[in-house]
Amino acid sequence: MDYLLQLASDPTAWVALATLVVMEVVLGIDNLIFISILTNKLPEHQRDKARRLGIGAALVLRLGLLGTVAWIVQLVEPVIELFGQAFSWKDIILIAGGLFLLWKATKEIHHSMDPEPEGDMFVGRAASLGFGAAIVQILLLDLVFSVDSIITAVGMTPHVPIMVIAVIAAVTVMLVAANPLARFIANNPTVVMLALGFLIMIGMTLIAEGFGAHVPKGYIYAAMAFSAIIEGLNMLSRRGRRKAAAEANKAP
Repeated sequence: MDYLLQLASDPTAWVALATLVVMEVVLGIDNLIFISILTNKLPEHQRDKARRLGIGAALVLRLGLLGTVAWIVQLVEPVIELFGQAFSWKDIILIAGGLFLLWKATKEIHHSMDPEPEGDMFVGRAASLGFGAAIVQILLLDLVFSVDSIITAVGMTPHVPIMVIAVIAAVTVMLVAANPLARFIANNPTVVMLALGFLIMIGMTLIAEGFGAHVPKGYIYAAMAFSAIIEGLNMLSRRGRRKAAAEANKAP
């Protein structure tokens, strides 16, 4: 208790908390985009449940990893060397997650552009099969993003209570934003393609970091924000043209 009171009275701890909350929310955007795209492939009555399960699993994984901080720190220690390049468990997880994102996003782009798409992996003979496939893939990516999130947190502060509060705050934001974001993506088909492009970029970033090439996250999110602004302008332009056409049709 004395430790918590001392921490609460330390201004640097509050600064660390605010910074870490922002970082965790930003890192959670990647996770949320993937969950939104994936759950939109399910029957409508299963989507909310899948999102809640996915985000709840993200919270459980992050808190569980926080309980093993000493083990998490060891994930950055090299465990294998190939062609003169040392790889840690963190690197291996990031590379595997990046490859999975590349595969999934590329498959979804191909499915969207194919005029006669074949059966999708999320739509099986029974709805439960699609639901189970979605949850498994969400859990896989939750693990990748959780490891990245917690290692970032460990690097920013040594105080576990601050990490716990930041993680809970970030997952709460994800929970609140999940349904509006998913509906927005579902109602705007061009945004789906943009979001899949984001997932490809995020996948390439994970692979690059797994191979030891540091990619400043600020550049990635700046590119995503710029693309989102351009797409927002395009949406406003299309809405204006539709409105003008509708008024023209009403005119005698």
